[in-house]
Amino acid sequence: MEGLATFAGTFGTFLAPTMLFHVAWATLLGIFVGSLPGLTATMGVALLTTLTYTLDRDAAILVLVCMYVGAIYGGSRSAILLNIPGTPASAASSLDGFPLARAGRAGYAMALATAGSALGTLVGILLLVMLAPPLAEAALNFGSFEFFWLAVFGIVISGQLTGGVSPLKGYIAGLLGLMVAMIGSEGIHAHVRFNMGFSQLNGGIGLIPAMVGAFGFAEVLTVMWRAKAKLVIDKNEKDRILPRLTDVWRYKFTIGRSGVIGTLVGIIPGVGEDIGAWASYATAKRISKERDQFGKGSQEGLTAAETGNSAVVPGALIPALTLAVPGSAPAAVLIAALFIHGVRPGPMIMIEQPDFIYSVAVMLVLATLAIAVFGLLLSRVFVLVLRVPREILMPLVFTLCVIGPYALTQRIFEIWVMVVFGVLGFILRQMNYPMAPLVLGIILGTLLDKSLRRGLILSDGSLTPFFTRPISATFAAVIALSIIVSIPACRRWLQAGLSRAFGRKGA
Repeated sequence: MEGLATFAGTFGTFLAPTMLFHVAWATLLGIFVGSLPGLTATMGVALLTTLTYTLDRDAAILVLVCMYVGAIYGGSRSAILLNIPGTPASAASSLDGFPLARAGRAGYAMALATAGSALGTLVGILLLVMLAPPLAEAALNFGSFEFFWLAVFGIVISGQLTGGVSPLKGYIAGLLGLMVAMIGSEGIHAHVRFNMGFSQLNGGIGLIPAMVGAFGFAEVLTVMWRAKAKLVIDKNEKDRILPRLTDVWRYKFTIGRSGVIGTLVGIIPGVGEDIGAWASYATAKRISKERDQFGKGSQEGLTAAETGNSAVVPGALIPALTLAVPGSAPAAVLIAALFIHGVRPGPMIMIEQPDFIYSVAVMLVLATLAIAVFGLLLSRVFVLVLRVPREILMPLVFTLCVIGPYALTQRIFEIWVMVVFGVLGFILRQMNYPMAPLVLGIILGTLLDKSLRRGLILSDGSLTPFFTRPISATFAAVIALSIIVSIPACRRWLQAGLSRAFGRKGA
């Protein structure tokens, strides 16, 4: 009851006209970003972070959360109309959304996607409010030894942010981020390291320029490198743009199940919205009575995919807020933004800012209401947005990439950092390396460095407590298991063993 009262009181504070205005424009911008192929939710949150310095804490984080929710939802537009997911999270939506569009039902496909996204996010919000406080309370037992392993765990988990490519590339990107974090004055004695003779590097590499370069400028280069996509022209003027309540009710179990699956997938650090969508889609297909329609324009398949990917958003914020370990790539950028705006995610959040989790839940509710309103009323407008030539759009994005880092310190050096990380990010993307682990390594590098040296000071240089304290030992075991399972040969051996074991049991 106390949590419900706190939630209700927090909700009232966010109903101020200024806050509602922030909800409207940030969510709408997020939907546009998600709708345009090549502009991802991660990039949207990264760029918008540079524009929120003048806002107070709650308004700034509200804007970023609305961008996150809106962009994940907006990806369904290009998935349905172009057969190209606007974000990786919408890949599963294209399987049934695009066939519906080709059959002249693009408007109704977008309406179903809107209903599924809104309801999936609401399921995730409920689980966020229920699970985050006890998880944060359990994490209060962490010390320097545990924080070291938590940082290592975040880097290892970054191998799962690879979107289907080798986890080794995720590990390499994460280690590159750690190496970048070591540049400049270290946190305990302020000794300057690895500045390579440049006095501008004495303070280290700025997180914002690096993040904007890796996600923003690299995205611009990548989009201009790709071939153009063709838009499906929907000539059915009578196509329905509002979901039928009978259809929503008919798929109520699919929506509830996909919402829970998406949230649980989001809680697993480093997995992401795309896995939530695929897991929900696969489960719905396996259980559905109309499984033969999946992939051919199934309304249930589209609903399951959109519900699953949207439910991951609040799920991904559970470990992000309570452990400072992101559940998805956009959540990794959001963690950086929280630090910038004076919020320290992690085990101490329920002590330092006990109401903040409820504030985030309210932000998610408002963003969900916004995507429902905009998604149902502006379906035709989003089709026009997809027609904007990339030759016009990309220069605008590049301008934001330059303005954001420069506005932080008014140093030209920050623009060069952004350019270097943008070119590096573009090259790594061409080799199929993910960017989220790189930024995550920069974020967690300071925590790892300080925790390791503080732990060694407390133990007089002994490594034993890192492996003998219960929580530390558990983290070390989980990390070792994660690395072993990510090795293809070991994974195949484990799968074969499980198959034989369950096969004998079934026999």
